[in-house]
Amino acid sequence: MAVPATIRAGDTIEWVQPPVALLSGETASAPNWGLVYYLRTNTAAEGATVTGTARADGGWDLAISAGVSAGFDAGRWYWQARVSRDGEVTTIATGSSDVLPSLAYSGTPAALDGRSQAEQDLDAVQAAIRALVAKGAKSYTIGGRSWTSNDLGLLMQREAQLKAVVARERAGEAVAAGLGDPGNLFVRFG
Repeated sequence: MAVPATIRAGDTIEWVQPPVALLSGETASAPNWGLVYYLRTNTAAEGATVTGTARADGGWDLAISAGVSAGFDAGRWYWQARVSRDGEVTTIATGSSDVLPSLAYSGTPAALDGRSQAEQDLDAVQAAIRALVAKGAKSYTIGGRSWTSNDLGLLMQREAQLKAVVARERAGEAVAAGLGDPGNLFVRFG
């Protein structure tokens, strides 16, 4: 197993890494081999090092404490798993995980925008369309780019693209929550 695909900042994250077959044909297993996971993101001085603890089956237990993950910035994090023994170091896996912001708070909660980037973009495009059509605005700016009433067709095209992306995201969330794929249609003949 690897680092979970989704991590909530402030949670304890635990996983197990079984022994690994190396390209040399040898199996890297505890306690003869050490295992370290390195996690980093696109922010200076942000990262975490997770050292595996030997298991009786030759694998490793790994854990990121709640205190460490509380400092994780929300966004995409990249990780690398490396086994080592007597100066020999081999990368056994790489990947990425999405870190979600913690919803925990003390005192008065601050505002939280839990929408995906596609949902935020869709809302901005729809606001631009409304401004250009309903309010008769001559131009509208989204993220530093100006749109005019002549660009209405492009905005509507972008809106359709973003609606499709948001629908895929929501379908993926439904599947991940165990609710099934909303795109599946079941028919019973009787």
